[in-house]
Parts: sequence; structure tokens; C-alpha cells
Amino acid sequence: MGPPVVLLHGFATSTERTWREPGWFDLLRDARRRTFGIDLLGHGEAPKPTDPAAYDDLAGPVLDQFPESPADVIGYSLGARTALEIAIHHPERVNRLVLAAVGRNIVADEATDGAAADEPGADTERRREEERSDLVSTRFAALIATAGNDRAALEACMSRPRRPFTAEELGRVRAPTHIVIGGEDFAGPPEPLADRIPGATVTVVRGIDHFGLPKQFAFIDAALQFIDAVPTWD
Repeated sequence: MGPPVVLLHGFATSTERTWREPGWFDLLRDARRRTFGIDLLGHGEAPKPTDPAAYDDLAGPVLDQFPESPADVIGYSLGARTALEIAIHHPERVNRLVLAAVGRNIVADEATDGAAADEPGADTERRREEERSDLVSTRFAALIATAGNDRAALEACMSRPRRPFTAEELGRVRAPTHIVIGGEDFAGPPEPLADRIPGATVTVVRGIDHFGLPKQFAFIDAALQFIDAVPTWD
């Protein structure tokens, strides 16, 4: 039996919707891996404070529910950001790390290669970014309104400060890391993140956006192969 596996879902969803319904738990059970699906603060079965300050540290409550031995951690979106925090500040808790649906969006500006304001085409690119941001905000608003969600808690979570990771922080990741991202994901491209995590590798799932990734077989296959948890049926 390999290391335990920790699954961390994204914003405005839950362990149940992101991992259990698409079959991740079943596959990991068939691979004989102990699996820990942990709901982030404000989500699923976790406490749901409405004070934005309560969400300053999402990693702490997750670590309280971690297995005792180092785990393979698979995080999606907000869960990936949280998993990365843990890998940086508590490297002894993470065996291998899969980060899904994150890339350029969580890397500090100083480490990105965005066009300078005076470069040709900068205004057009800026308008495109604004349009993408509006579409993303609309999708997240729809997620918040999903039946069973606590709107006040999720709005408090969304309003928390979202500090990007610096190149120095990313360089401290010691766990072998694989990044999986949809080719149409607003969080991409993955290179600004992957290039700053030592030895990180990448899978791009063509034609898939941020929100459709967890159910994609290409994501499931890449993640399970990376943590050596592909089921074998004898």
C-alpha cells in the first residue's frame, strides 16, 4: 500500500462534488490507497465562518485533518493553492504534489512575463484580460449560488487577500510536483508556475476550461500515474 492521498477541492464546491462524484475515491480504493477528502473552510462539511479574516489561513484547518504520515496531495484550484502553501511551509507533510487548474494566476507579477504597458498590443491584451475576468466572475457567482452552498461564507472566503507566490517561495518546494491544467483555463499558461518549482512537470488537457477539469479522464490519468496509484484489476 502506498502513501495516503489527500484531495483538496476548489472554491464553491466540495469533496463530494469535485472528487467523490467523478469517481476519484473509487479509483484510489481500487489502487489500495487510503484517501482523505478534506473540505476547505467555508465549504462542504467544514465550518462556515462569515468573517473574511477567518479565511486568511486555509492551510491550518486542512493540516489538522492530514494523515500522520507524509501524503500524496492532489489539489484543484483553491485546493491547489492551499496544497502549495502546505508544500512550501510544511514540506515534511507532502510526499508528492499534483496541482490542478493553477498556473500564471498564482505567481507574483515580478516573476511573470506579461507585456509591458508601452509594448504594442498591450491595450488589446488588457481588454481581453478584463473580458476573461468578467466571464470568470460570472461563473464563480453561479457556483456560489449552487444549492447547498452557504453564500455568506463563500463571499467571505472570496474576499480574503489572495497573495501570489514569489519565485523564492516556489523554489522551496521539495516534493516532486506535477501541474495539470486545461488548455482553455484562465489560470494559465502553466509555465510561470512550473518553471519556478524545481523539477515540476506539466500536463495540458486540450480544449478544457478551468471548471471542467476534475471530471476529465486525462486529468485523472495524469494524477494517478504521477502518484503511482493507477488501479490494477486482476
